[in-house]
Amino acid sequence: MANDFDLGDIKRRMQGALNALKHDLGSLRTGRASPNLLDPIQVDAYGAAMPINQVATVSVPEPRLLSVQVWDRAMVHAVEKAIRDSDLGLNPMTEGQVIRLRIPEMTEQRRKEMAKVAHKYAEEARIAIRHVRRDGIDVLKKLKKDGTMSEDDERRNEDQVQKATDQSISEVDNLLATKEKEIMHV
Repeated sequence: MANDFDLGDIKRRMQGALNALKHDLGSLRTGRASPNLLDPIQVDAYGAAMPINQVATVSVPEPRLLSVQVWDRAMVHAVEKAIRDSDLGLNPMTEGQVIRLRIPEMTEQRRKEMAKVAHKYAEEARIAIRHVRRDGIDVLKKLKKDGTMSEDDERRNEDQVQKATDQSISEVDNLLATKEKEIMHV
């Protein structure tokens, strides 16, 4: 049998694309407070760009409020500036080392924009999954060409790669539908 072909590796790589999509969708604003909302924000801290969760603790004390507890008092203004400069549309209110962020109601236009961003993330995940499928099929063709795999084995393995691809793309579609419903009906 083929020693260079690993269906498990292909499935793991497809799962990686799904995990990245879940993370990206988790950081989209839906009108409810979520600590993941601030994940994409980078803070200029100590001469380097750092994720906000490395300089502060983000919590959700109320459904429409985020609380950012900055660990170092000297970093409060840098965190506040990073939040203000992000395209999340949040207005930070600082009280000592705690920054409070009210999550405003989303307008219909903003909901549609968020849905478009969710579609973009889903399409990027589909493309990544298709790239993994292409890589797997290329390995199979090379193994058949080298004579280390029979045509029947190649066809059987191609079917398995396609099934894994279809399953992953179906999961992308399900994640997108769930997120879109959450965005549009909050």
